[in-house]
Amino acid sequence: MALTSWKIFSFFDVNQVNLPENEGRPSILDSNDLTCVCSGSESIFVGTSDGHVHILSQAFKVVRSFKVHESDPVTHMIQVNGTALLVTVTEDLSNDPLLQVWALDKTDKKSGAPKCLSTLAIHNGKKQFPVSAFAALEDLSQLAIGFANGSVSVVRGDLIHDRGAKQRIVFESDEPITNVEFRKGPITTLYLATTGRILTLTISGRGQGQPAKPLADSGCGVGCMTIDKSNGDMIVARDDAIYHYGVNGRGPSYAYEGPKQLISIFDEYVAIVSPPKSVSKKRSDTLRNFGGSNAEDIYNTTTFALLDTDLKFIAHTESLISSIKSVFSEWGDLFILTVDGKLYRYHEKTLQQRLEILYSRNLYVLAINLAQTAGLDTPQRNIILRKYGDHLYQKGDFDLAMQQYLKAIDNTEPSQVIRKFLDTQRIHNLIQYLEELHEHDKATVDHTTLLLNCYAKLKDTEKLETFIKSGNNFDFDTAITMCRQGGYYDQAVFLAKKHGQHDLVIDILVEDSKNYGEALRYIWRLEPSTAYSNLMKYARVLLEHCPKDTTQLFVDYYTGNYKARSETSIPTILEPMNGGGGPLSNLSNFIPLPYRQTSTAPSPGTTGNQKSAQNDADAAQAEAIQTIPDYNVPKPRTAFSAFVDHPDEFISFLESCLRQEHIDESDKVDLHTTLFEMYLEIASHKTGTEKGRWEAKAKGLIDSQQVPIDASNVLLLSHLSNFQDGTILVREQQGLRFDIFRSYTSAKDTAGAIKALRKYGPEEPELYPAALAFFTSSPRILEEAGQEVDIVLKKIDEDGLMAPLQVIQTLSQNDVATIGMIKKYLNDTLEKERKEISNNHRLIESYRSETEAKRKEIDELATKPAVFQSRRCSSCGAGLDLPTVHFLCKHSFHQRCLNQNDGDDVECPICSKQNATLRAIRRAQEDSAARHDMFQDALQRSRDKFGTISEFFGRGVMSAAPTSE
Repeated sequence: MALTSWKIFSFFDVNQVNLPENEGRPSILDSNDLTCVCSGSESIFVGTSDGHVHILSQAFKVVRSFKVHESDPVTHMIQVNGTALLVTVTEDLSNDPLLQVWALDKTDKKSGAPKCLSTLAIHNGKKQFPVSAFAALEDLSQLAIGFANGSVSVVRGDLIHDRGAKQRIVFESDEPITNVEFRKGPITTLYLATTGRILTLTISGRGQGQPAKPLADSGCGVGCMTIDKSNGDMIVARDDAIYHYGVNGRGPSYAYEGPKQLISIFDEYVAIVSPPKSVSKKRSDTLRNFGGSNAEDIYNTTTFALLDTDLKFIAHTESLISSIKSVFSEWGDLFILTVDGKLYRYHEKTLQQRLEILYSRNLYVLAINLAQTAGLDTPQRNIILRKYGDHLYQKGDFDLAMQQYLKAIDNTEPSQVIRKFLDTQRIHNLIQYLEELHEHDKATVDHTTLLLNCYAKLKDTEKLETFIKSGNNFDFDTAITMCRQGGYYDQAVFLAKKHGQHDLVIDILVEDSKNYGEALRYIWRLEPSTAYSNLMKYARVLLEHCPKDTTQLFVDYYTGNYKARSETSIPTILEPMNGGGGPLSNLSNFIPLPYRQTSTAPSPGTTGNQKSAQNDADAAQAEAIQTIPDYNVPKPRTAFSAFVDHPDEFISFLESCLRQEHIDESDKVDLHTTLFEMYLEIASHKTGTEKGRWEAKAKGLIDSQQVPIDASNVLLLSHLSNFQDGTILVREQQGLRFDIFRSYTSAKDTAGAIKALRKYGPEEPELYPAALAFFTSSPRILEEAGQEVDIVLKKIDEDGLMAPLQVIQTLSQNDVATIGMIKKYLNDTLEKERKEISNNHRLIESYRSETEAKRKEIDELATKPAVFQSRRCSSCGAGLDLPTVHFLCKHSFHQRCLNQNDGDDVECPICSKQNATLRAIRRAQEDSAARHDMFQDALQRSRDKFGTISEFFGRGVMSAAPTSE
């Protein structure tokens, strides 16, 4: 892009700096000895031909001077900004250039000058050529020196701490080096410029050691290449254009014809210095734009320009009679030093001043870009957009003007824009602005009314529906009421949904549109608390029309498994068959806004009597995969009343509730009792197999020990429903087996009595005596019992349930039983008694004989001497020798084999275990003699009570307690 098409501005204030005298002499900047200038760290550094460096303050007074070399001029300097380090290069053609690093914050004790940290002679292969380019990294770890003979030397090392440095010639060419620049990153790249080429050389990182890579086949002059530190690109000034180069090659370029002397970067601007042209050269368009003067001497002047290459405009340009020696920046300003010793300060105007310049020339797009680049906040940028919109409106470009107003809508008073577009011809622009107000939630109710009237004016039903779907600032209560009254139920439902009025949505679906299926699905999409209140409110009508789904919803909610479902589509709003407002003569008549002079009639309402189409089919549902919400599950009892006249659904609900885990005990009682009642209720209206099936369900419900139904409730409900199995089952669960048997005997049900006896007799022995009395109570019952009487008598005899005398007394109460019936029983009993008496006699005689033998043995041991004839020790088996111990049990031992201490009781080791067992048995008998509770318990459980008494008598229970003396 050619610079001739760029706008030229005067964004800088230029002032010549009055340089103070230096000890009665002209300023050092106005000296012919000046060889180089650099800036940094709030100071200006001036190198002179006599080897001195002068440091200037902000007032351009010399605050410090020191000598860096005895005679050689200072040709190059770099000040590391933010530090006190200064790098100087002094040279003459007779010796190698000398590089020195100075610490300005340290003083040499001998000379009083800044301390020289390191000194290094720069070698050029013993070729005496001047230094033409110089660059350094900020940490001074690497420096590059270019020579006029085409060689480049790189110095690496710690120059700050003088720990040694290495230098190497990294590039050689036949063309002189004009510029060198470093690009720091993961890979350190050195840009090289000669008079004929631009090259890159990797000096550290990946690719180090490879030959230089050419970027361009055209070079540049000395000082015509600089680095843009914001992006790392090189900017090269040639006679035809300004070029940008990155690591990978050439970037954008800008045509700018004419010779170039110097290029520099100042903030976001590129400073270009063009030397004077020959008078004989034809005047070019570029100079005509930059110079702006018709004088003939303009061709002998130096041109200076500041370019903004991002926004593509020239911020400042002027022609100087004197040539420019140096360009540097410090203290936020740009300075130009001319060869005649004049110093000019270029101070950028404030952003507001620059914007005012652009406003005056109606360059609003550039003003917007400038504000954005400068980081201006949104409200300030919106002011520019609004100004731009006003400008376009005045030009009659209403569409483009509206675009600017829309961009600035957040900080613009709507009335200022609306007034401009009230004309009917610009209604589309007005609709666009009002819609954007609603999108930004800045619309009022009046704005909404105006927008609806605009839609009515255009009869744009599609946009009207779209607005209803998205708008939320109008009085929706009134709108919903109108829709319900006019039969626009879908619109009313949609508005109620949009505003989160869930109760109202369900009320419309149930009461107005009679769409019970959709109402139920909507309830299922609500949060638990809201869903519960609406479910209970419309439970009966929903059960009437949607019994299955409603029951399932009850089950989910009352089992704690309820979770809101999500819908995949929103119902489309149906437009009424007849509706719409009349033609509007002027749209401004329907604007009840505060900025109108007068208000007129309200906007016309639409009428219609079409009912929305009802759709009872299941809508597309997508149940959200989400965690079941935590809510308080209500008591199941609260839902019982909703299932009146719906027994099948009620039973399904009760059964589902009982299948869940962790039910409260009180809820279990309610659920089981109610379900038992419902089973009996259904069974009472059935016959045959169906009746049996429902009664089996009822019996199965109470047939478990886990069912917490109160027995009195079961008995009452069973009695009311004539359900005998329930009565029997409850008595059986409560252990009232005798009552069950008695119920059969009361009813003279012999078969039932026999069945109960067989079932409960093993656990309830008392039933057998009662059965014997029942079986012999009448001849009919005795005949029906048959062989069961013998079985009962046998059981009584085997278990000792009745004494023979008691059996005879029971049978003698009436004349039904005969002696022949019990003849066998009596014979068996007498025979068994005889055998037992005989056994007892034999046992007594054996006990007497054994007792007499033991007494005789004790008497002999106490009165007669004992003779010990054993000759061997009973322990070790060796022959006996003194001392010997003999025991009355006829065992003899060496005294040493007994392992007894003096004074210990000596006991036969062989008989000691048996004796210990006998003592333990005796001790246990003595202990049990005092445990009368054990005796009473054993006596109560024993069938042979006399035998139990005899056993405990032998243990000493009946013995008198010993008396203490």
